[in-house]
Amino acid sequence: MRRLACILLAAGALSCAATAAPAQPIEVDVELALMVDVSRSMSPAELEIQRRGYAEALTSDDVLGAIQSGLLGRVAISYIEWAGEESHRIIVDWQILETRQDARAIADTLTRRFSSGMRRTSISGALRFAAASIEANSYAGLRRVIDVSGDGPNNQGPPVLRERNAVLSQGIVINGLPLMTRDGIGAAWHLDDLDLYYRNCVIGGPGAFVIPVLTWTDFAGAVRRKLVLELAGTPPPAPAPAASQIIRVQQGGGFDCLIGEKIWRQYQGDSVLP
Repeated sequence: MRRLACILLAAGALSCAATAAPAQPIEVDVELALMVDVSRSMSPAELEIQRRGYAEALTSDDVLGAIQSGLLGRVAISYIEWAGEESHRIIVDWQILETRQDARAIADTLTRRFSSGMRRTSISGALRFAAASIEANSYAGLRRVIDVSGDGPNNQGPPVLRERNAVLSQGIVINGLPLMTRDGIGAAWHLDDLDLYYRNCVIGGPGAFVIPVLTWTDFAGAVRRKLVLELAGTPPPAPAPAASQIIRVQQGGGFDCLIGEKIWRQYQGDSVLP
């Protein structure tokens, strides 16, 4: 009898475990996926500048103040490097950013070691990966944002407009940080109006915006400004001059959103690959 009772108790415990309600997601002001381009068009020095720029911005008083100004005073953040359609590297998986200690821990992870670049440029793949990551995480944000940076247009994977529209249909906002420098190997695929490409073909959703980076010396400041806008949920101000300019979303307008694929086909026989 005693053995039967034990079996029944064990079965009951298993039944309770099987029917237990799933853990409730943690509420945050923003779920922010930072998607950072590491295609081979950028040098190792430029890849390091990106990591250090984000580390500097995330630990700044401006960004921490923006986080604390939110309704809940905390956000969830991930930092993912991307290149080709299936080339994604999670550097910081989803975690809470609430305190200066949290920010320093993330910054330490970003600057502990630096990775090499990867081939090709698939903004569409980056958007799809980021959206799936947001859907699968354990957080529930009042806003959900993908922040994608890159130094060139989409040249691999599905057309960027298709993936952009799929992401927007999930209620996720996309902001952009086009890197419009002319350094190193990336000069061969430089797109003079990359900021307009991002505006017309990549970003979207309520309040979406682009902040172009014209020189690497402007990078950390541009990242800090972008993060403050995203985390505080404030609308972008009127356009400012030169490197600090903010460009609001504008879809349509006849811009060629397949320009990257056309450039790739033109140069695919070249010995230098992006």
